[in-house]
Amino acid sequence: MKKKIETVLEKVLKKIKPTLERRREILKLAEKLESNVREELRKAGLEAEVRVEGSVAKDTWLSENPDIDIFVRFPPDFSKEKFRTVFLQIAKKATKGARHVERFAEHPYLEAIINSNRVNIVPCYATKPKEWKSATDRTPYHTDYVKKHLTEKLCDQVRLLKKFMQGIGVYGAEIKIGGFSGYLCELLTLKYGSFTELLENFAEWKGKLVIDLEGYYKGRERDLNLMFKEPLIVVDPVDESRNVAAAVRIDHLYEFIAASREFLKAPSLKFFYPSETVPLSKEKFVKSLGERKTTLLFLKFQYVKAVPDILWGQIYRSQRSLRNLLRQYEFKLIRDAVWTDEKAKIVMVFELETGELPLVKKHFGPPLEKQIECEKFLSKHLNSRNSLSGPY
Repeated sequence: MKKKIETVLEKVLKKIKPTLERRREILKLAEKLESNVREELRKAGLEAEVRVEGSVAKDTWLSENPDIDIFVRFPPDFSKEKFRTVFLQIAKKATKGARHVERFAEHPYLEAIINSNRVNIVPCYATKPKEWKSATDRTPYHTDYVKKHLTEKLCDQVRLLKKFMQGIGVYGAEIKIGGFSGYLCELLTLKYGSFTELLENFAEWKGKLVIDLEGYYKGRERDLNLMFKEPLIVVDPVDESRNVAAAVRIDHLYEFIAASREFLKAPSLKFFYPSETVPLSKEKFVKSLGERKTTLLFLKFQYVKAVPDILWGQIYRSQRSLRNLLRQYEFKLIRDAVWTDEKAKIVMVFELETGELPLVKKHFGPPLEKQIECEKFLSKHLNSRNSLSGPY
């Protein structure tokens, strides 16, 4: 089995590891973008440090879909309001001619598509460690930490992990996905040393996992448990108060664990390159729904004008509220899902065991030990027109 795993990984790595020509192409684009941003800052009379961050800077990017992250580090006294006004205009001018999407994390940033490559231009503050003014202030320190500890061999292992997670649909820490970030993949690889070793450890999942590479909480388990509540805890090496895995949704964590077990049992390229889903015809779809003998509730909304990250957050909150409402009224929910094209449509789907509740409902009263409460229950229901039988 070990040989079969190695064969699969060799094939995948050959596809995802950038060639020398591809490296030159992406690094040239990154350097040009750096230069463009610096020039636009100069024209605007602003001083800021411009750095390439993320997977390109750390050499953990995939040849198939590189993300180029350009960070602009402003002085701590730079107004956050200017991130929305001045910064976005600078970023758009620096990527003139590209397709732009305004994104939002803790503050706005710009996504641009240039020659089919995704570019993120992100503002942050040039702060000292633990004096963060925004979440993205940590990123340059993340880059420096990973570059210091990753070897060329480990970079390839990170690539394999990222591609595996992309293949099973759990890669990406943005709100829409709620999966594993690139930085988290890098830290997990530093912990376990290889893709296979990492999968073997997650395949033996025991309900909770703590990874603290810098040993911040050694001998301080109580503090750690008070600080973090998630089942997967990866303490940020540059900020001991942050769990790098906090954004990972529980369903995606379990999917990764299950996929790790299946891959180790039957290694295959399909984990990295899954076959495309073939949509059912309308006739087959309707027939399939009828055979399930359940009730599907579809809710369609008009698009709410908001940047995608905020929109997805609102959609998920609405989904949770409706899910809780259905359960409150004792509908048995099998599963639910949400979708939006981020342009004009939002759809929520809830599958229920049945769409109708019985007219008769069993209503439990208080325990016999609570005499006063029992008397109130009896007086309310004993001769009520709504009581079919009982109380007993």
